[in-house]
Amino acid sequence: MNALLSFSYTVLAGECANALESVGLDPYVGFMHRDRPGRRSLALDLMEELRPVLADRFALTLVNMKTIKACHFDKQQDGAILLTDEGRKVFFAAWQSRKKETITHLFLGEKIEWGLVPYVQALLLARTIRGDLEAYPPFLWK
Repeated sequence: MNALLSFSYTVLAGECANALESVGLDPYVGFMHRDRPGRRSLALDLMEELRPVLADRFALTLVNMKTIKACHFDKQQDGAILLTDEGRKVFFAAWQSRKKETITHLFLGEKIEWGLVPYVQALLLARTIRGDLEAYPPFLWK
């Protein structure tokens, strides 16, 4: 489970960094996570509010629905557990499918795909920083 969660976090962090860059924000300069060379601190900040609904819930669904199985993991000589090539294929097929599902964004009141949530939150953050919004509306989900 830890290997699956870690992989999910890595993918989500990358998508958050891409979303931040697309709205003109530097993903390396964060608020909550300390700046370190090579660390995308702002991407990690943005990811915090998305982690439970996009990564944790996704990983649990893969396991509970038996989409990901023990055969999709490989134990390395040093004890590390990694997804196999087949496991990554299964993961990304399910990830892309999940990103196409639609939700109603509570702040916007509009239907959007899950895959657009990091971009929308990055856009709202940029608008808040630039003074177009009084306060940043965090992503809340039931």
